[in-house]
Amino acid sequence: MCGRYTLYTKAEALEERFHAQMEMGLYTPTYNAAPSQALSVILNDDPELIVKADWGFVPQWADGREGVKALINARGEGVADKPYFRSAFKEHRCLVLADGFYEWRRSKRGKVPYRIALKTKEPFAMGGIWSRVHDAEGNLHNTFAIITTTANNLVAQIHDRMPVILAKEDEADWLNPQLPLNEARALLSPYPAERMGAYEVSTKVNSPTYNEADLVSPE
Repeated sequence: MCGRYTLYTKAEALEERFHAQMEMGLYTPTYNAAPSQALSVILNDDPELIVKADWGFVPQWADGREGVKALINARGEGVADKPYFRSAFKEHRCLVLADGFYEWRRSKRGKVPYRIALKTKEPFAMGGIWSRVHDAEGNLHNTFAIITTTANNLVAQIHDRMPVILAKEDEADWLNPQLPLNEARALLSPYPAERMGAYEVSTKVNSPTYNEADLVSPE
C-alpha cells in the first residue's frame, strides 16, 4: 500500500535528476501528496517532460463509463495480468516522482505514521502505470497508479507493502514500451533496505488537507 508521499525537491533539481523539463508553472512542492491530487509524473509517451496526472488510475477501456473506481495502487504480483491494469502495464508505464513516502505502523497507541526515504535524501522514481481519459465534464486528463511490492526489511517493520522504487539505471527501461514484459516484471522488486531510512512523524499527516513543511520533521 502507498497512500501518501512527499515531493518538495526544487524543480531545478528534479529536472537535473530526471533529465526532463518541468511543464511551465505546474510544479507545487507537496509534503502530503494524497489520492485524487494532480501530481508530478513522467509518462512514457514523452520522457523528457515532467507533467501532472491525477492520482487514481482509470483504465482507458473504461473511458466515459460511469461508476468506474479510480485505484491508487496496483499490486506488482498481478499488474501485468489483471484486465484492469494489463494494457497500461504493457503500453503506458510512468515514473511517479517522490522524495519520500508515508506508512503507518500499528501500535498500542494507534496507527503511528512514519516517513521513509533514501538515506541520500535525493528524489526517486516510483514505478507507475497511467491512462488518458475523460472526466465527468468531458475534459481529457491523465491518471496514474503506483505499483506496490512486498516490503523490504526496513519497511516491513512498519507495513507489509511498499511502492516499487526503481533504480536510476532502470528508469529508462521502465519507460520503454518495447521492453519485454518479463523484463518489466523483473523490475518490480523491493528497493534495498540498506539504502533507506525511516522515522516517526506527526499524526498531522493523517489529514490529506494538511500540507505543511513540519510534516517531514521527526516526531
